[in-house]
Amino acid sequence: MAYDYDLVVLGAGPAGEKGAVQAAYFGKKVAIVECAPEPGGAAVHTGTLPSKTLRETALFLSGYRQSELYGLTVHVNPKLAVPKLLSRKNAVRELEVARIKWNLDRHNVHYVQGVARLLDPHTMELGAGHTLRKLTSECFLIATGSKPFQPASIAFEDEDIDDSDTVLMIDRLPKTMTILGAGVIGCEYASMFAAMRVAVTLVEPRAKLLPFLDLEMGERLRTALVGLGVDIKLGVTPGKVERVAGGISCELSSGAPIISEKLLFASGRMGRTEELGLEKLGVPVDKRGYVQVDANYRTEVPSIYAAGDVIGFPALASTSMEQARVAVCHAFGFTYKVQVSGVLPFGIYTIPEVSCVGLSEEAGREQKIDFVVGRAFYRDNARGKIIGDKDGMIKLLFDRGSRKLLGCHCIGDRASELVHIGQAVLMLGGTVEIFIEMVFNYPTLAEVFKYAAYDALAHFG
Repeated sequence: MAYDYDLVVLGAGPAGEKGAVQAAYFGKKVAIVECAPEPGGAAVHTGTLPSKTLRETALFLSGYRQSELYGLTVHVNPKLAVPKLLSRKNAVRELEVARIKWNLDRHNVHYVQGVARLLDPHTMELGAGHTLRKLTSECFLIATGSKPFQPASIAFEDEDIDDSDTVLMIDRLPKTMTILGAGVIGCEYASMFAAMRVAVTLVEPRAKLLPFLDLEMGERLRTALVGLGVDIKLGVTPGKVERVAGGISCELSSGAPIISEKLLFASGRMGRTEELGLEKLGVPVDKRGYVQVDANYRTEVPSIYAAGDVIGFPALASTSMEQARVAVCHAFGFTYKVQVSGVLPFGIYTIPEVSCVGLSEEAGREQKIDFVVGRAFYRDNARGKIIGDKDGMIKLLFDRGSRKLLGCHCIGDRASELVHIGQAVLMLGGTVEIFIEMVFNYPTLAEVFKYAAYDALAHFG
C-alpha cells in the first residue's frame, strides 16, 4: 500500500523535531503535526528554555552574585522586573522557534498545524480550523509531550494560583509565594523567585529534597536554598487551597495554614494523550496519560512509536531527543543509533545549579561497590574566588580496584556544563589518573576536577 508519508510525527517539541529530522536525513518522506501556534513544545514555550532564561534574567536583575562580591545592595523594582523577565524569555523563544522552522525546512520535513487523532495503525485525522482531512503513514511517532497535572481540588482559574505553565505569564512580582512540590520544577522556581527577593515557602511531602540526587548534593542544595531565604517544609502534606482575605491560603498537615500573594502548584505532570484516540487502537497509557513503550520506544501497535515526555521519566529534553532518534532508527531499520546511552546527565537549574552523572554514594553502598570519593571546592579555586562562588563543589566516585570513574556530582556555577567532563571520562572508562594528567586552563572552574582527583588519590591507600 502507498502511504502519504513514511513517517508522521505528532508534536514539534524536542523529541518531535529530532525524530522527524532523523528520518528525513535518511531520505524518508516526513510530516510533523503540531497543534500549537508555533513549534517547540513545552521546552521552548513553557518549560526548559523559558524557565532557564528567567533564571538568568533574575540573577542579573537581582545582582545576586555582585551584591556579595562588591558590597552592593540591589533593589528590585517589582513593576519593572516582570516586563524585563518576560521580554528576555520572549526573545529567546522567538529565536528558537525560527531555528526549529529552519531545521525542518532544510530537511524537507512537511510542517502541518492542526489537531491530530489516530484512526487506525496507519491513518490519522487532522483537524485544522473547521476542516478535517486524513493522512496516511507507514509509521507514527507520538511526541506530544506533557502538561502540568492539575488536581480538581485547586481553583486554577484564580489569577493568583499558577501551575508551571501559567507562572510564566505573571503580571507582577509578588512579595510572598507558596510553592507546592519540591521536585525539580518547584526547586528551580523557588530559587529564582527567592533571588528576586520574594519570600518563598516550599512545601514537600517527602522527607528529602530531590531524593534521586546524591544525598550530600541534595543537602547542599537545601542549605543553599535556605540561604537564599526559602522556607522549606519537608515531610509536610498540603491540604485545602482557597482564596481568603489576605491572599491564597494553603492548609498544612504540620499546623497553621500558609497565606501568600501567589501559589504555584508544581507537583507532577501528565502526558498529552487524551485526544489522540489511543485507547481504541489498543495503545496502552497509564493513569497519568503516559504512553507505554518497549526498549525500542514501540507501542503494542507495531507501526506506532512514542518518545519524550509523553512516555514519562526521565522527561528531559536531552533524553527526549535521543529517544526519538532511536525510535525512528528502529522503525526503519537504520543501524545509525540503536539505543539511548545508559550514561545520562541530570541538570537542575536552581541557584546554585546541580548536575550529576553516574553512581551516587548511596547507590554505591546499596550495590556493595568498593569506591573512593574525592571532593574539591570552588572556594579553593582561583576562578571560584573571582566569581565569588564559595559553596560550589565537585565530587567524584572511583572504583577502588580498577580506579575507574563511577560518578560525577557538581553543585555551583556552571555545574550543568562542567558535568560533561565527568560524563566523557565515565563513558570512555577513564581512571583517576586521567584527571591528574589533564592540563586545565587557568583560571577555570574545570580545574576543580584535578583537585577532586588528588583528593581521591589520598584515599586509595
